[in-house]
Amino acid sequence: MAASVAFYRRLGLAFPEGAEGEPHCEAALPGGLRLLLDTEATVRSFHAGWQPPTGGYRSALAFRCDSPAEVDSVYAELVEAGHHGELKPWDAFWGQRYAVVHDPDGNGVDLFAPLAQ
Repeated sequence: MAASVAFYRRLGLAFPEGAEGEPHCEAALPGGLRLLLDTEATVRSFHAGWQPPTGGYRSALAFRCDSPAEVDSVYAELVEAGHHGELKPWDAFWGQRYAVVHDPDGNGVDLFAPLAQ
């Protein structure tokens, strides 16, 4: 994590102080986008069968949906369109409705929305 945080800080992204020692961290990007970094152990904590990608693919895009219901509908729409659903929508312990689908090149694309509080 420390090497990744340092790399993206060099590119001008702002991570919270101490992020290099955390299992998950985020940096806000223009246009409402966020770069999320997780350790492999963090990913395995909620997706036990996950394996690191082979080849050059080591990152995923994350798209924030407007609601938990939208996570479900976008996931269903993409899977019905023939894209591989990696992780079906579920209520994650960190307070999000969360799912993963692959893009046409096999890259993981995360869909998430905060759960009602």
